[in-house]
Order: sequence, then structure tokens, then C-alpha cells
Amino acid sequence: MTRMKFFAAVVFMSGAVSAASGPAQYVNPFIGCADNGHTFPGACYPFGLVQPGPDTGNCTWRYCSGYMYLDDTIQGFSQTHISGTGCPDLGDVQLMPFTGFTERAEFPSKYRKETQKASPGYYAVTLDDFDVDVEITATPRVAFHRYVFRDPNPARLFLNLQHGIVSGEKGLVKRVLKCEEVLEDEKTLSGYIRAKCWVERDVYFVVRFDRPYVVRQIRREGNPDYKAPLYTFDFDLQKGEALQVKVAFSTVSVAQAKKNMDAEAPGWSFGEVREKAVAAWNEQLSRIVIDGTDDQKVNFYTSMYHLFIQPNNIADVDGQYRGADDKVATAGAGNAYYSTLSLWDTFRAAHPLYTIIQPERVNDFVNTMLAQQKAVGYLPVWTLWGKDNHCMIGNHSVPVIVDAYLKGFKGFDPEAALAAIKASLTGKFPGKPKIDWDSYDKYGYVPFDICKGESVSRTLEYSYDDWCAAELAKRLAKTEDEAFFRKRSENYRNLFDKETGFMRGRDSKGGWRTPFDPFLLGHGGDTPNDFTEGNAWQYTWHVLQNPGVFVELFGSREAFAKKLDALFKQPSKTDGQGFVLDVSGLIGQYAHGNEPSHHVAYLFQYADEGWRTQELVREICDKMYKNAPEGLCGNDDCGQMSAWYIFACMGFYPVNPCGGEYIFGAPQLPKMTVSLPGGKTFTIIAKNFSKENLYVKRILLNGKEVKGFKLSHADVVAGGELVYEMGNTK
Repeated sequence: MTRMKFFAAVVFMSGAVSAASGPAQYVNPFIGCADNGHTFPGACYPFGLVQPGPDTGNCTWRYCSGYMYLDDTIQGFSQTHISGTGCPDLGDVQLMPFTGFTERAEFPSKYRKETQKASPGYYAVTLDDFDVDVEITATPRVAFHRYVFRDPNPARLFLNLQHGIVSGEKGLVKRVLKCEEVLEDEKTLSGYIRAKCWVERDVYFVVRFDRPYVVRQIRREGNPDYKAPLYTFDFDLQKGEALQVKVAFSTVSVAQAKKNMDAEAPGWSFGEVREKAVAAWNEQLSRIVIDGTDDQKVNFYTSMYHLFIQPNNIADVDGQYRGADDKVATAGAGNAYYSTLSLWDTFRAAHPLYTIIQPERVNDFVNTMLAQQKAVGYLPVWTLWGKDNHCMIGNHSVPVIVDAYLKGFKGFDPEAALAAIKASLTGKFPGKPKIDWDSYDKYGYVPFDICKGESVSRTLEYSYDDWCAAELAKRLAKTEDEAFFRKRSENYRNLFDKETGFMRGRDSKGGWRTPFDPFLLGHGGDTPNDFTEGNAWQYTWHVLQNPGVFVELFGSREAFAKKLDALFKQPSKTDGQGFVLDVSGLIGQYAHGNEPSHHVAYLFQYADEGWRTQELVREICDKMYKNAPEGLCGNDDCGQMSAWYIFACMGFYPVNPCGGEYIFGAPQLPKMTVSLPGGKTFTIIAKNFSKENLYVKRILLNGKEVKGFKLSHADVVAGGELVYEMGNTK
């Protein structure tokens, strides 16, 4: 095994011992922490507000989570991190225990990989430069640190309120717009930060120590743009004694942060807090019980772990939160208001999977989206800390809301939902740059000479959202609304070029983009290209709403299958064809490291070549998901990469993620049992499962043979048994 994999194995085993029994012992938080997985190994609580952990770098795309496994130096431990995204933010209230001189602006320390441990709800490491053992755990809203100073000389702590995870060094300087802090007493500091990076947000915090401190120095950097102070504290410790620190957060006020701390971590028992976090993770992870090898269990339960880090409930313990309009509001009965909604990614598989294994949260997800629309006029696009960054295209709150309604979730007002969807898909909103309904309605597509980038991708994703809107209108008997959105949902047809067999940009006069290079990559609205994080090879298949009808555009199933197969057999290249960091995990031009490709392998079922789907799903699972820091081929994107893997293991996938229809692939584990509400279970069995037997010969649902290649959500949540009979020939 490689050196990196050896360290991953050592770290995993070290962390597993402390996680005791249960599925938490199989989680390896270091998966995805190298290459461009952009995950982090810090402690966190399922769907919690805080994620305390190590920071090893900053200011470049490699450090969107603030951590890279290959680094051998830790800069500090901040209390909030994002998992697997392609842009940086958070990294609030950085702490760093140290000894020795204070005449520095930073206090980094070397560390050895063998001392670093991570498991659900826990992180630990030894800082070699200061001889300090660090342990971190968390409640939903409180980070809890314990530092053992082996040689207090004296014991000191650095507190950096300016720090944040940013893009570019200038971003760090400009991150804090305002900072107010108060040394309340000899054990407490509290304050407020107005921070700006990906979004502009309010951070209220309270830091509490279990020992009195002496403020040694308060310094501000020479640059006047630094708005926040840097503190160093001294503590009177004997050799081997521990300093404990709790940091609580709120989006509302310091008083609310204190209320969160008093409710969730009133005492100073680090072990008790950690045990509660592990218990919470075991409860969440045990919703699916699997058979398999240790490596298979690690990959599977780490995927579930990554899926359950977010969305984050940013409401306080009493339900208060600060909304997208900067006003304080109160959540409903569940005291939940969710953010970190990476919807361009997660609508595809993560949210459909939540409807199966997190059904109690689905209504709160939807009500959160409706609350934002009520506050600012449009549904969430990509929210963090309750604020929208508008960074992606489409509005994929729409499929999440409609999917929930079509699957029978009734904890929200469907009439209000349709009104919110209509407003979001037809309205104009200042500061929301990635919509142009006038051009879309006038031409039936987004012309590339009017929209300077992403014109094809926007058209395809708008069309899908329109289809979802039409489905909700149909269920609510809103015939005019259904007709309007149904017509717009067909706009994808206007960009299909039968001559080349690709989705292709058109200008406002109807002309095709010329010259046309299907390999040319595009990224963002300010690039002279028609695609979002991809090219024509990758985006042509983005007709999620009706793949069966889409096949007909190619003239025959055979022609469709031939073109689709060619996708996986093209040269796996990006050099010289534009450069997009997210386009990774290539098999030909299929890019598993980025979300627009995630449904594509399952399209072979629509061409009567399901065996090819089965081959590709196995290949993707084997190549793109490994028990190693570099084990993810692309950004995990708030659990979407992980959700794809979980569905793959189940043997089916939501090609159309709205409405409750799954397309069969092939199971990747011999057996799993999914716990459902009401004490029901859904058991999936792969008979004769082996490395060689990757093809599905027959499928039985509750003893009856399944005809066709589709499975309904209703059949899954009804409970029962799904049996795949496997073989080694197609």
C-alpha cells in the first residue's frame, strides 16, 4: 500500500477504538481530505451548526475546507467548516494552544500523522512544537476543546477573530467588516463578527474557559483593513494539566449563543459531550445496516457520515434564527432552519436519499426554503449561514420541494409552495444574477450572445425546474400554471443539434455557435462558453425530466446508445480544452467528480442496455471511492458524491430526482437493511454477489419478479425485500 493509504489505515484504526461499537467505528473522516475532495476531519454533530477542527492552509482552491491531509503543519483550530465544496468560507474563531514567546502573529506547529485521530464527533492530535495534546468534540451548536500541556512554559492560547477560510490573501484582509468583543470576566469572552467571503453574515459567539486567564497582549495587524483583534491568553497550569474551552455560536445574538451553550454543554465533562456525539452519530448511521468487507463498510458509512454533516440547522435551541433578509425569525415546531444548501449538487441524489433515510427532516427542509422565499422573494439557490450566494444556475429548491410533495410529505402548504416556485421561476430580483427570464421566454432558450456564459446549461436546468413546477401545478389542478411551465420544460429541444448529436449554443438569431468544439470546457457566467463546469459531451445528457422522450431525439435507441457509449470511450483529457478544476474523475469524457454526470451511466437502461449501466456502476465505485485520503475523485459537495455511492450500493438511482422513480443499476454490497418509519425495513440482497458477478440476471420484489428497469419510491418506503440475482455474464 502507498504511504498515504498506510497513514489512513493507521488513523482509521486509532479513531475506531474510541468510537466503540456501532457503525461509527467504520467512519474514516480523512477520506476526501486529499486531492480535491475538500472534506475535513474535524469533530461535528449530525446536521449541527459547528464543525470544529484543524486548519492547515488557506487562500487557495485546495483549502476550501481549510485542511489538506498531506500538510504537516497545523495553523490553528477554527470552529466552523464546509464539507466538500468548491468555494471557501467559514473558519470562524480560530484557537491555537501554544507555549513560549508571544511576539508573533501566527503560531503554527508541526504534527505527526500517527498522532492524528478522527472519528464521528471527535478529533485529536499532538502539536509537536508546543508539546500539547489537543482533543475536540461538539454538540450541535457548541465546540468543546481540551488541551493537555505536557510542558506548560507557560500555557498559552492564541485567539484569532480575523481568521476565516477565504479565496486569496486579500480576502483574508477584507473578510471582517466589523468586530466587537468583550472580556466579560476572568473566564469568558464574547462578541460579534460581521464577515464577508462567499456570503456576508453575522457571527455571534461566546468563548468560555474552565480556568481564569490573563490577557498577555492585544494586537491588531498594521494593515488598517484588519478589523478584528488577535488575543493571547496565559493560564496557570501544572505539567500534564488540561485547559478546556467551549465556543458557542448563534446567528442572532450573544445572549442566544449563551443560551445554546447553557442548554447543550452546561458542564465541563469532555467525555460526556463526546459520548453524546458518538451516540447521535451511531443512531443516524444505523439507519442502514450492511454486510461487507471492512473496506466496504468504511466507504459506505463514511459516505453516510459526509451526507449527514449538512444541511446545517442554524436555528438556536429555542428556534430563533437570522434569515436571508437579516431579520430575526423563529422556526416552526421542529426548531429547525437549515442552511448549507448546496442545491445545484444535492438535488440530484442527496435530497432524494434524505426522503428515505431522513424523512423527519424533509418538511423542515421545505419550510426553510419557503421561509427564505417569503423573506426575500425567491427560493434558495445556494445558502450558507442563512444567506444566498447565488453562485450556481437554476433554482433547485424547486425539485426538492416538488419531490417532497409528490412523495406524500404534508408538513408544508402546497399552495404556498407553488406560489413560491412561480415567483422564483418568473420574477426579477436585484443581486440574483443568473436568471434571464425575458430571453428564455422570448426565444425558448438562453441565447449565447445575450447571456455571455453558461447559456446551454442554464437552458437545460431551467427546463428541468419548469417540469417540476408543472408537476406540482398538475397535482393542485392549476391548469394554466401547468400549461405555462409544461411548455417551458420542453425548451431543451431547441438546443439539440441533430447534425452533431450534441446540445449546442444558439444566438438570438437562431444560429448555432460556430466553430463548435464539444470538448471545450466552460465554467461560470463570465467565460465565453455555453456550459457550467463542463462541456457538450458532459451536459448533452442533462434532460432529467423525461429521458425516454430524450432518446427519441437521436432517432433510435441504437443511435442513442452508440452516442452514449462514445462518451465513455473518448480521450480522458482536459488540457488544451479549457480548464475547470471540478471536471475530474474521468472515464472518457464522463466526469464523475462533478454532478452533471451523475445520472448518465443509468441512461443505458433507456436504450435496453442495462448491462452497460451495471458495468459502469461497478467501475465507478471501484475507481472513484476508496478508503484513503485521496479516496474521492472530486469535491464531495455537501454529500452529493456520497449520496451517489449509497444509491449505487442499493442498486438503483433517481435519474429524475423529482417524483419517486428509481432506475436500476446493480447492487455493490451483498446485503443491506434500511430502517423506515413505523418499524418497517427494506432489505436489499444481492445473491451470488462477488467481484466477478457484476451483472443482474433477475430482480424480485417481495418474491415477485420485477419487469422493466424502474422501482418506485412507494415500494421502497412500504418496506419489504428486494433481491438481485447476480451473474458474471451480461
